[in-house]
Amino acid sequence: MRAIFLGDEASAAAYRLAGVEARTVPPGGEADSLAAARDAAALVLVAASVAARLPAALLRAASAGIAPLVAVVPDLGGNGALPDLGARLRRQLGLVEEHDAARNGRGSR
Repeated sequence: MRAIFLGDEASAAAYRLAGVEARTVPPGGEADSLAAARDAAALVLVAASVAARLPAALLRAASAGIAPLVAVVPDLGGNGALPDLGARLRRQLGLVEEHDAARNGRGSR
């Protein structure tokens, strides 16, 4: 399985050491880099800083696809916000109201 990492130079160097093909993404080239990686690999790892510069609809569509798998990963600089997977899971399971009530001290015990 071929994997491609899209991100900054320092993070790309770490992924290269792990045997992953790594590509640096120039500002403004995020959408083209993502499209090229999706055409070439079964797994595309996108640094959070690159994901933050992509149009939200494009990233959402790429992440929702079955193949290739597209995942947002942290970069070495700690740049870019990662998705709140816990909140997403609670929403999908219908636990949002219960979780919010428990956090505010009104939950059932």
